[in-house]
Amino acid sequence: MKQFLDENFLLTNATAERLYHEYAKDMPIIDYHNHLPPNEVAEDKNFENITRVWLNGDHYKWRAMRTNGVEEAYITGDKTDWEKFRAWSATVPYTLRNPLYHWTHLELQRYFGITAILNADTAKSIYDETSALLQTKDYSVRGLLEKMKVRLICTTDDPVDNLAYHQQIRKDNWSTKVLPAFRPDKAMNVDDVNTFNNYLTGLEKAADVSISTYNDYLAALKKRHDYFAANQCSVSDHGLEEIYAEDYTATEIAGIFAKIRSGGALSLEENRKFKSAMLVTFAEWDWEKGFVQQYHLGALRNNNSRMLKQLGPDTGWDSIGDFSQAKALAKFLDRLDRDNKLAKTIIYNLNPADNELFATMIGNFNDGTAAGKVQWGSSWWFLDQKDGMTKQINALSNMGLLSRFIGMLTDSRSFLSFPRHEYFRRLLCNMFGEEVENGELPNEIEWIGKVIQDICFNNAKNYFNWQHMEESAPSAVKA
Repeated sequence: MKQFLDENFLLTNATAERLYHEYAKDMPIIDYHNHLPPNEVAEDKNFENITRVWLNGDHYKWRAMRTNGVEEAYITGDKTDWEKFRAWSATVPYTLRNPLYHWTHLELQRYFGITAILNADTAKSIYDETSALLQTKDYSVRGLLEKMKVRLICTTDDPVDNLAYHQQIRKDNWSTKVLPAFRPDKAMNVDDVNTFNNYLTGLEKAADVSISTYNDYLAALKKRHDYFAANQCSVSDHGLEEIYAEDYTATEIAGIFAKIRSGGALSLEENRKFKSAMLVTFAEWDWEKGFVQQYHLGALRNNNSRMLKQLGPDTGWDSIGDFSQAKALAKFLDRLDRDNKLAKTIIYNLNPADNELFATMIGNFNDGTAAGKVQWGSSWWFLDQKDGMTKQINALSNMGLLSRFIGMLTDSRSFLSFPRHEYFRRLLCNMFGEEVENGELPNEIEWIGKVIQDICFNNAKNYFNWQHMEESAPSAVKA
């Protein structure tokens, strides 16, 4: 019987062990999509205790605690940090076979060297030990990122953000790059006209542009897009239920915008046409600047209206949606490709039923101008676990080129989440190792090792044109 979480965790054969330990393990990390707060990186914050860095804002853990019968006061309420940690610790034994069980203990091992199983009995000693370490310089935010060999992270930023914290980090000449990503979801969400008009007030201030007409609105957003580019942004991101690809005219969109500014509610057709126009506009700006554009599709958000009112969004009340994706996505990408304005693009599905759909969709628009120009992104949110990653890797292998895949990301709000890259790498090495040992792949370890290193780091470095990132990893045979 293997020991839990030993050095060969998830590695079931000798070839997998060699691939992981000799090729994947020491590769640095590029985390090209996450929700980390840049202010805490700029301040190089030390967290007061493990609850503050590990439980606050983590709706994965919150959902598990609620399912385990924990009162909300111990999750997002007014209980003390220790009481919240104790409640989480008592929940952990009930998370067996949930990825939280693996992540929890990987994070305790990798950051704090703690191999004890977290439960109600060990909670106090682990709380005290980790909280004491978190007060030291080595466990500041930057120290935590350095422990995991994180070379670059992309945060998620609204067009009205001033990016002051990114500027501060850049002035520090810190070895880890922290870059913004342009996320204009609020800038095109016209589901609630009053909320949208309130957002435009902030956009006017940020862009120093008075917004009365649709052209004013575009000018303000373009000014912010330019500002992001001037601050080393080269990535955009959209979090949508589905792609909008309705036919429209410029005159129609100008009229819809005038209706919005007058406070009029939009019909469903007007809503979808407006969003369609804005997606095309943003995509064309991305193409002009050489941005990589990302589309996270398929989340059904804010399902519990009572708890949304009480706690707000992003507090654990979202799920997988069953939206129709194929036709609109193909139409949208085709329009951009037809006009020769399709930037490098990454599409992510949240519904695993869409795996093969997305795996085949990218092949429609890979035109040879760049390796893996259109990517099917890493397993995301509910799918970034053993089963979800395995299915995504297999579908991509069967219908595309896994060797050109740009690999894992955390999509996380936690500075302790980076062992998820290790988790992905172990699974990847094990899949290759099994097929080598079964005679399904040749025993060309150096070449397979290079492919693994590419997926772990090099492909992302080259895809995003971040060639200044060092490899700092074992050498492998050159292509």
